[in-house]
Amino acid sequence: MGIVNIDDELHDQLRKASVVSVRSINAQAAFWLKIGMLAEMNPTMSFNEIVERELRAAGVVTQRIRAA
Repeated sequence: MGIVNIDDELHDQLRKASVVSVRSINAQAAFWLKIGMLAEMNPTMSFNEIVERELRAAGVVTQRIRAA
């Protein structure tokens, strides 16, 4: 494990996003890093497709919400 240096503005955005996502700042940073890496490795997939694939790989059963 190491230290990653980021600028103050990005750290502020990270802190705010972690509150909304109910994650620690470190967990939010790890999420962004992982999703960013997966997005670079899979440029044709959308954010939602990447998250859905990762949830499925973790054994989470997802259902699509149908419009009323």
